Amino acid sequence: QVHLVESGGGLVQAGGSLRLSCAASGINFKIYTMHWYRQGPGEQRDLVATITSSGSTTYSDSVKGRFTISRNNPWNTVNLQMSSLKPEDTARYYCHTFARGREFWGQGTQVTVST
Repeated sequence: QVHLVESGGGLVQAGGSLRLSCAASGINFKIYTMHWYRQGPGEQRDLVATITSSGSTTYSDSVKGRFTISRNNPWNTVNLQMSSLKPEDTARYYCHTFARGREFWGQGTQVTVST
């Protein structure tokens, strides 16, 4: 059984930082590309950042230069370091991977950025 469990969300003031983590189990974590998505109130779920098995990273334009995705293969975790947070970063953040022919999502962790 594959499980993705996010943590690290919370309330932060604009300009602050948060670090999200996603713990994966039930898969050979190191071979899979991992993603962070986010979904704001009344909005669609959007891709934020991606890290491949080799460690290559890509980011959405809205977070480039402020967010950093990383992975720790021995610990089966993928992290999202978020800095210079803005109110428009307020959303529920989800960990995602595609493995064994299907998608897997975590339950999400809420990030709220106040002005």
